[in-house]
Amino acid sequence: MAVALRLSKPSSPLPCHPLAPSLLCYSQLFSSLQRRTASPLRCRCSKKKETSFTDQLLDYIEGGPKLRKWYGAPDLLPKDGGLENEDESSEIDEVRDAVLVTDGESEIGQMVILSLILKRARIKALVKDKRAAIDAFGIYVETIVGDLNDKTFLTNALRGVRAIICASNDGFFSDIGRTKGAQHIVLLSQLAFYRGSSGIQAVMNSKARKLAERDEETVIASGIPYTIIRAGLLQDSPGGKQGFSFLKGAAAKGRLSKEDAAAVCVEALDSLPEEGVIFEVVNGEEKVRDWKEKFAELLGTVEG
Repeated sequence: MAVALRLSKPSSPLPCHPLAPSLLCYSQLFSSLQRRTASPLRCRCSKKKETSFTDQLLDYIEGGPKLRKWYGAPDLLPKDGGLENEDESSEIDEVRDAVLVTDGESEIGQMVILSLILKRARIKALVKDKRAAIDAFGIYVETIVGDLNDKTFLTNALRGVRAIICASNDGFFSDIGRTKGAQHIVLLSQLAFYRGSSGIQAVMNSKARKLAERDEETVIASGIPYTIIRAGLLQDSPGGKQGFSFLKGAAAKGRLSKEDAAAVCVEALDSLPEEGVIFEVVNGEEKVRDWKEKFAELLGTVEG
């Protein structure tokens, strides 16, 4: 006699960890999958429904493909595996609920995307290789390829975007017009570290320092609420293993895991400042249990 088992949906949304989720769950999987390929974005799926990198990640963390729907994944991919092009002439007002990641192909950009996926956010990402990005992230991410100097392309890229996360010096903020319509900008900056360098290191970092200064100045002048996260030297060490330090001056000599940096960027989305906030962060002793409380504390320190 055959027995049929019926799986019901959870009665409430899946819980999020305080550092959800990259710091607690996917560090080892991300590293192991990354070693198998030149880049996570180079993962190729076979025609027999082989799971993508992101699906493997969600299966590993949450216990199986049945829970992918809770992260916004539809039943089927488009037949060509791609995303339908937006109607450029459309004038329909969209709800601004998407997060734009400006460099979706950088290592830390991919970490930001993975954290956003597990928070079930609507994601748009600027990439150079759309096919590779789709193979890696499937339809969890709306990948966008184009020339940032093209106003039409930029308008479409920002359509429906409420927040922008820039985790690398990718040149996105070379034009203040690229922030039009956004309601929150989160910038990961290493300016404090570059300013704290000396000798030959200062010479080597001079170009990166100028780019970081330009990005911060553009974001501050945009008139859009901003969160500038001044990190210490970014490291390839696993996230979630250490605490944090937010002391002023810590970023000049301290270090921060890239996974931790990506997680802080994503957590910052839930705390919108009235004007803007700038703070430093490195790995340290402080364990953050509630990021909303921590950002409220940081905002209070700035305003005070």
